[in-house]
Amino acid sequence: MYEYFQHDPKLENFRLFSADHIWTLVLILFLIFLLFIFKKKVKLTRHPVLIALALILFLSMFVHQVWLIAEGAWTPQSSLPLHLSDFTVILAIIMLIAKSSRLFQFLYYAGIASSIQAILTPNLGQYSFPHFQYIVFFLSHGGVIISCLFMILAYHFLPTWRSLWASVLIVNVYAGCIYLLNKRIGSNYLYIMKKPENASLLDFLGAWPWYLLWMEVFMIVSFLFLYGCIKLKQLRSD
Repeated sequence: MYEYFQHDPKLENFRLFSADHIWTLVLILFLIFLLFIFKKKVKLTRHPVLIALALILFLSMFVHQVWLIAEGAWTPQSSLPLHLSDFTVILAIIMLIAKSSRLFQFLYYAGIASSIQAILTPNLGQYSFPHFQYIVFFLSHGGVIISCLFMILAYHFLPTWRSLWASVLIVNVYAGCIYLLNKRIGSNYLYIMKKPENASLLDFLGAWPWYLLWMEVFMIVSFLFLYGCIKLKQLRSD
């Protein structure tokens, strides 16, 4: 049992779109489906649901950091929650607690897009199911997606066209700051310096630095798609 909590477990490496991975994605989709099916009950119980989501996200982030320290594996080069999909977990906690519409405007685009990319092509290495790291990873990133959709259903938050481009600008400014940090401490947050070792979307986007330009294009396209989903929902409601 202890091997499921070890930093270097002797487990089979995570395999992209393995049965475990696919069933995990199905479970996240099922939870999202339930959120929409029971949206009326979600509105009636929105405060306890909000607290529960915030606690789940906080505990997943906090316990992960404590685990790294306990295993003697915490390093500033790899353990800080500075990848976009990790940083948005922190922002999602604040959004839920503060019921912040401004944070939602950013998280709807950057949080959902980065979390979807993360759960589709996770950088998990030897942490296959049911390792602790596997569960925490999908719990936190899936939680960001569910939290953003929850704010739409329970509090009627809606992203705007203006916030789409503001989010693009914020992500680029953030990437610039992270690039300087990477140069300073020898890290690879946001995978700006090189591609991740595991299979990912970046494998199809060319060599460095060209894949960075394609990442920009992919980000804008994904933001536009997310905006289109909201506009389609509004048109159907009308």
